[in-house]
Amino acid sequence: MANVETERPEFRELPGPAEPVDPADPAERPLSAGHLIVAQLEREGVRRVYGVPGESFLDVLDGLHDSPISTVVTRHEGGAGFMALAEGRLTGLPGVAMVTRGPGAANAFIAVHTAYQDATPMLLFVGLIPVADRGREAFQEFDLTGWFGSTAKKVVTLDDPTAAARVVAESVHVARSGRPGPVVIGIPEDVLTLPAGPSGGVRPLAVARPRAAEAELKELVRRFERARRPLVVVGGEEWTAESGQELMRWATRHSIPVLADFRAYDAVPHDLGPGPEHGLEGTGAYVGSLGYGRGDHAARLLDEADLTVFLGAPRGDVLSDGYTRGLDSETVLVLPGDAQGHSGRIDQFVSAHAPTFVLDLVTTSASPDADVAWFGAAREAQARFTTPAPAPAPTASGDSGGDTYVDLTAVMAVLREELTPDAVITYGAGNHALWPARYLPHRSPASLVAPRNGAMGMGIPAAVAASLAFPGREVVSVAGDGCFLMNGQELATAVGHGAVFVALVVDNGCYATIREHQEGAYPGRPSGTRLTNPDFAAWARSYGAYGETVTSDRDFREAFRRARASGLPAVLHLIQDPTVRAPATTTV
Repeated sequence: MANVETERPEFRELPGPAEPVDPADPAERPLSAGHLIVAQLEREGVRRVYGVPGESFLDVLDGLHDSPISTVVTRHEGGAGFMALAEGRLTGLPGVAMVTRGPGAANAFIAVHTAYQDATPMLLFVGLIPVADRGREAFQEFDLTGWFGSTAKKVVTLDDPTAAARVVAESVHVARSGRPGPVVIGIPEDVLTLPAGPSGGVRPLAVARPRAAEAELKELVRRFERARRPLVVVGGEEWTAESGQELMRWATRHSIPVLADFRAYDAVPHDLGPGPEHGLEGTGAYVGSLGYGRGDHAARLLDEADLTVFLGAPRGDVLSDGYTRGLDSETVLVLPGDAQGHSGRIDQFVSAHAPTFVLDLVTTSASPDADVAWFGAAREAQARFTTPAPAPAPTASGDSGGDTYVDLTAVMAVLREELTPDAVITYGAGNHALWPARYLPHRSPASLVAPRNGAMGMGIPAAVAASLAFPGREVVSVAGDGCFLMNGQELATAVGHGAVFVALVVDNGCYATIREHQEGAYPGRPSGTRLTNPDFAAWARSYGAYGETVTSDRDFREAFRRARASGLPAVLHLIQDPTVRAPATTTV
C-alpha cells in the first residue's frame, strides 16, 4: 500500500498554491525575509507564536504586527518553549517559539531537549548576530549547531533571505515527519531585513503517513493468533478519537490488555462506558501505564506477555524499568521511520503511522484466542490500583474540621467527579505527578501534556498553551511547589492573554522526589532539598488571578468550584503533609 497523508480532525486545512505575482501591485512587491517568515507560518496553519522579544529578530516581530497569528508574549524563554511544545503535542502542528541569541537560546534549550526526547513537533526560531560579526566573539554570539545539534532533528541558519519561505516549509515538514521532533532555525538580524520574495511564499509540504503492507498485517495477525498472552503498548503522538476507540473496542473483544507508555496515557480512552462486551463495567481493555508510578500489575504484564506489540512507542528506558523488563519476549514494533529509541528483541518491524495502522488492523479478520483469565485479572488489578478512597463530603467555606493537610488522594477523588470528560491535564516532573497519573482517567486524545523526559517547570506553560489552543475545554494543572516556581511567572502570561485554568500547587516544602531518594540511600541525612515557599494564593492574586489556600480535604471541592467559576487563571494552594511522598501503596 502506498504512503498516504492523514490529518488529525483539529488540523486547519492547508492553503492552496499562491496566485501569480503582479510586480506592479505594491502588495505583491518582495517582502523582507522577516516578513516572509511570518507569511509562510500563516500558510502552514500556525495560529500562535510564543516568545520573549529580542532586538535580533525585530523584523519578524514587525511582520507579526499585522498578522492573524497571535503573538503570545511570555515572561521567560523556557516558558515560551514549553508552550510551543504543548501546542505541538495537542494539535500535531509544530508549536512555534521565538527567542533571541545567546542567553535567550540557552533558556529555551530545556524545551528543545524535551521535544526531542518526547518526540514532539516544535520550531524554535533563534535571533542571531549579524553575519559580518561572526567569529569575533560578538555580544551574545554562540554556535547554534554546536548547542542544539545533538538534541534537535535539524538545525539550520537562514543566510539567504530568498530562502526564508522554503526554510520554514521544510522545517515544518521535518518536525512533523517520521519520528516528530524539534527543528531550530537561526535568523541573523541583518538577513531578516533583506528583500526575500513575493508574499505568497511556497506551498506547504505534504507529510507522508506510512501504512503497513497487506503482507505485514497478515504476519501480525498470525502472531496474534498464536499467542496466548498478547499485550499491546501504545504511545507517541497524533492519536485520534477514532483510532483510540477502535483499538480499545478490538482489544476488549479479543481480551488483549492495553498498556500506555510513560506519560502517553491519553493515546487511548481509559474506558468505553458500560456495555455488553465489558466484563467489568466501563473498564474496557486499558490496564494502566508503564514507567514511573506504574502499578506492579503493569510490570508483571510486560514480564508475562508472550507477544508484545508496541504501537507508536519504542521499548525504552523508563517503559522497561531501566532496560530490565520485557526485553526478550516476542516483539512487534510499529513506528514511523526507524526503530530509534528501542532496546531489546524485535521479531517484526513495521514502518507505519501507528494510529493509521490501528485502523487497518481492526478491519482484518484476526481472531486471537487470548487468555481470558489473564486479561480479566489485569483489568481487576487496574481497577483497584486507580480507585481512590471516596471523596469527602464538602463543608462550609472555611471549615477545615481541624485538618492541617490536604490528602492528594482525596483531591483526585473529587476531580474524578468534577472534571469534564475532555478536560486537559498538565503537569511537570516530581512526586506530585504520581497522583494525577494514577487516578485521573483520560477519555479523549490530546488531553495530557507532561514531559516524558522529566523536565520540571512544564505544567503551567502547558496549561497556558492548552487553554489558548482549546478555549472551550477545561484545563487543570497539578504542580509541585518546586516545579511550579520554575515557570510560575507564566501566570502573568495567562492573565494577559486570557488563558483560563486551575493550577493545584502542592506545597510540601521540599523537592520531594530527591528527598525520597535520599531517605532510601542516606537515611536521616536530608541535604539540599528544602524549599522556602511564598503564600502561593496571595502571589496569584497579585497577578490578577484567583488564589485560595486549602488545608482540608473537605474544603477542596467547593474551593475548586470557586476557582473554576472565577473565569480567571486560578491557583489553589494545597498544604500537603511534608512526610508524604506518594499515594498509599495498594497491593494488586
